[in-house]
Amino acid sequence: MFTLFKADIEQFHIPDVLSLTTDIPHELCLLAAKELQQHLSQNQFFNHNFGLKEENDSAIIGKMFGVLVVKLTTGNLGYLSGFSGKLGGKNTYTEFVPPVFDLLTEGSFLNAGMQKLTRMNEEIKATKLDHIKLKELKAVRRIHSATLQNKIFDQYHLLNQAGMPKSLRGIFNNAGYKNPPAGAGECAGIKLLQYAFLHNMKPLALAEFWWGQSPKSATWKHSQFYPCCKEKCEPILQHMLS
Repeated sequence: MFTLFKADIEQFHIPDVLSLTTDIPHELCLLAAKELQQHLSQNQFFNHNFGLKEENDSAIIGKMFGVLVVKLTTGNLGYLSGFSGKLGGKNTYTEFVPPVFDLLTEGSFLNAGMQKLTRMNEEIKATKLDHIKLKELKAVRRIHSATLQNKIFDQYHLLNQAGMPKSLRGIFNNAGYKNPPAGAGECAGIKLLQYAFLHNMKPLALAEFWWGQSPKSATWKHSQFYPCCKEKCEPILQHMLS
C-alpha cells in the first residue's frame, strides 16, 4: 500500500497540515500522481477498459484515482494510491488501499440480498394481469431494496483524525440528509484517508485525477485533477478532518 517516491523529494516543501486539491494539487501530489499514472499506463492486468486503447472492445469505463501523501511514525515520507468504486470488477489490489467496507465479499449479506431482489424482479415481470398482486409485490420489493441499502450504509464507519469513528448515516443525517447518496464512502479520497487513519499515518496532501475516457454525462478529462465531490464527500470530509 505505502509507496516510497522514486524521485528525490528533498527539494519539495513538506506541508504541515493536510493540503486538499482545489485548483492546483500540491507538488508532492503531482509527483505521486505522475508515478501512479506511469504504473497505470504500463500495466494492463486490471482487466479494465479505460478507453485508451483502440484494440479493446469491452465497455469503456473511466475511473477516478487518488494519491495521498503520508508520513509514517518512523518519519518516512511516501504516498498511498486508491480508486473510486471498483476496478475491473474488483475492489482490492495490492497496490491500492482497500475499500472502507468490502461489498464483494463472497457469501456476504449483499450477495444474498441482491439474489432475493433478482427473484422479486422476475416474479414482478411474470405477474402481468393481477394488478393488486403486482402492486403488493412492488411494495415488498421497495421495502427490501431500502432495507438492503440501509444495511449497506450501516457497515461504513469513518474515522476522523483523532481516531473517532462515526457511521455513514450519522454523518449525513447531521449534514441535513435523510439518507446518504448512493456510493457514499466509495470515493478514492475517503478510502485513502480511512486507511491512513487506521494505520497511524499522517496525511499531508491529497489529490484525485480522472483516468480514461469521460462518460457522456460528465465532463471529466483524462489525467486532469478534480476536487473531492461535493455531494458524496464534503459531509464525510467535515467529519474525517475534524
